[in-house]
Amino acid sequence: MRIVDVCAFYTPHGGGVKTYVEQKLRLGPQLGHEIVILAPGDRYEVIERGPEARIVTIPSPRFPLDRNYWYFDDEDALHDALDSLEPDFVEASSPWRSPAMVARWPGKAPRSLFMHADPLSAYAYRVLEPIFSRETIDRRFEPFWQHLRRMGREFDTVVCASGELRARLEEGGVANTALIPMGVEEGVFSPAHRDPALRRQLLELCDLPEDAGLLIGVGRLSAEKRWPMVIEAVTAAGHERPLGLVILGGGGQERKILKSIGGNPHIRLLKPERNRARFAAILASADALVHGCEAETFCLSAAEARASGVPVIVPDRGGAADHAADGAGLRYAATDPEALADAILAMAETGWPRTGSPVQTMRGHFVQLFAHYQSLPPRP
Repeated sequence: MRIVDVCAFYTPHGGGVKTYVEQKLRLGPQLGHEIVILAPGDRYEVIERGPEARIVTIPSPRFPLDRNYWYFDDEDALHDALDSLEPDFVEASSPWRSPAMVARWPGKAPRSLFMHADPLSAYAYRVLEPIFSRETIDRRFEPFWQHLRRMGREFDTVVCASGELRARLEEGGVANTALIPMGVEEGVFSPAHRDPALRRQLLELCDLPEDAGLLIGVGRLSAEKRWPMVIEAVTAAGHERPLGLVILGGGGQERKILKSIGGNPHIRLLKPERNRARFAAILASADALVHGCEAETFCLSAAEARASGVPVIVPDRGGAADHAADGAGLRYAATDPEALADAILAMAETGWPRTGSPVQTMRGHFVQLFAHYQSLPPRP
């Protein structure tokens, strides 16, 4: 198949979607499919990524709240691009405006909506749930639910990477949902990459001795990741026992997060590690991964930690919660810094147990995803 991914969230500057796209471009052709990423950008450009794999950008405005991203605003140009690419299958990778554009494309190829984002959890629930119940919030956001239900009818499948998101969509009346969890990059993450010398270096960076606990946090510096809450919880737990936290991430809230860290010498914010081998070694050398976001659709960093033998401490809602199953970590009450601090101390008391639960690879994910796509009939 020639699969065209209309990917509104793609940016060459990094992030989970970029990681996913790079894997799709590499593995899709190995599995017998041509992969085209159709993304918004500053200009029309074709970026070849090898045989049967390329990124095509069409001129689009920059997203005003984050200039690292663009957004589709010209439906005719998007339809013209799809016509010229002649796809056998079309994906839309955003639940916002672009899937409605893809749904209105008159081509005959079947199409999917892949839920790479959960706007209700990332925005509506996060901001309003301290005041209102989810039922009340859902009623107030009924137009968005109507949009999702319409997409469920107009797309041949709505793919979710976590069981909670799929269940919530089904309960909200969204049709044609499918659960296809994502996975980790094959051959990169392993407990064997644990490096005591690197662990010592990271703890020294946190002004702590070797017998302290080393926590790692990975993700964008954005509001939904709740880094100030994580910092508050680690600081509180650090009053009970020596703990260091290294956060790897970049984004618009860097200044706010540095302010949250304040003068705490045991918490360090570092730039994202782009070298995959070094990143895998850093992850495997930590004692636990700590995560604050309850709005994940999968949580790749938690999956990578599990694959590295590192236990995870994750909220009890969202895609991250799936990764604490089968003894792979602890869940805490989402959005509650005291509950997170208690979970950190509880794991420390057990001696930071290494885990060994199997984790699906990205190859396994794409095998399952593409088989699902091939099972869908062409449109009449």
